[in-house]
Amino acid sequence: MVPGDLRHALREARQRSGMPFSKFARLAGFSESHLRNVENGHRALTEAIARAYDTVLQTGDRFQAAAANTPLAWDRTGTLSAISGVLNRSDLDRRAFVIATGATLAGVAADWQAALGGQGILSGKGSRQVSNELISHIDERLGHLRHLDDELGSSQLARLACGELGLISRLLQDGTYSSAGGRRLYSLASEASRQAAWDYFDQGEHAVAQAYFETALRASATSGDRIAGAYALSFFAVQCYSTGKPQLAVSLLETARGSLGQAGTPRMRAMLAARSARALSKAGDRHACAHMLHEARRALDRGPHPDDPDTLYWVTDGEVEMIAGSSALELGDPAEAIRRFDAAISADYRGDDQYPRSHAIYLARAAEAHLALHDLDAAVEQATHAVRCMRGVDSARSDSTLAGLRGKLARHARSPAVRDFLGAI
Repeated sequence: MVPGDLRHALREARQRSGMPFSKFARLAGFSESHLRNVENGHRALTEAIARAYDTVLQTGDRFQAAAANTPLAWDRTGTLSAISGVLNRSDLDRRAFVIATGATLAGVAADWQAALGGQGILSGKGSRQVSNELISHIDERLGHLRHLDDELGSSQLARLACGELGLISRLLQDGTYSSAGGRRLYSLASEASRQAAWDYFDQGEHAVAQAYFETALRASATSGDRIAGAYALSFFAVQCYSTGKPQLAVSLLETARGSLGQAGTPRMRAMLAARSARALSKAGDRHACAHMLHEARRALDRGPHPDDPDTLYWVTDGEVEMIAGSSALELGDPAEAIRRFDAAISADYRGDDQYPRSHAIYLARAAEAHLALHDLDAAVEQATHAVRCMRGVDSARSDSTLAGLRGKLARHARSPAVRDFLGAI
């Protein structure tokens, strides 16, 4: 059943019951205005709403089942429904989220690209005035959240990101704002959902992360913000190549790069090229990986741009070289990996204080590279540094990386340096 048909069916069933709307709303547990807006397509039609209709009208699970199986349109209403869906289910039943197939995820990216720029007027006429100052304040809060994630890890921050997304959703549904204000709010919803997705991924909750990444793409398409969508796709790609789907990651990044048109700054293009290189290294494509790293370095060499998104503060020469080192290690060249990691440190990569979680992962990879070259002392030195970075940081992904490194070092437990390291952690 398409969304419009389901809304019509809800209205018809309510009207046939002969029950006054005020009484129906009271029994359903929602305000009359809320349900009227749902039926008219101005608010999200969630499974909770459909279940309330089923309960009051005694229709079994007819409407709830239809709502669960109705594909969301790539429009304003579909975005609000997607936001409501992830927020209402993430804390209630994580089993409700199912890992999607590669074909499904590729389809989501294609749907996002097709939906860009076709949303029209996005103004709101609710009960609360939403000022530009309030929207800017939310933007600043999301900026602080990004930096907290860099320094503290993801465990507590997923909930904070979801809280920001819930606030933005309420403003979108209940606020009064201009079309320009609506576009900003949907763009911020995309970033809040991307941050939640990244935090859930970092904690190993991959199906939940996928749902939030898709919601981020929907919100960016509604706002017409191709930069926010491409940024979300780049993080989605990291999840894909980290979970055994490198070719899908390559495809997602190709979609992101192709969607930019004239909108992408050199730094944005550098970020997408660097992450493409990493995905290609996972896919074993040495030549294409080297080409993308060259593109990333060349783009960064063009310097900053007035239109650089605030989200790209972390895209530096040091970050690109860390990705180059990881890619070289993946492709079986530990000596080159060490050279690239050293180049990153020389480029003032401030991992210890600004990016301890990411730095711990890179240091663990540097330790693996030294281990591959049979330099146990250097491997232990890097591993010790990685453990030091992780103090006070909560990240299942980093913990898993360090556990893997400890397993590899354990094979060399005859070495006093290795034995001392393993005994100290």
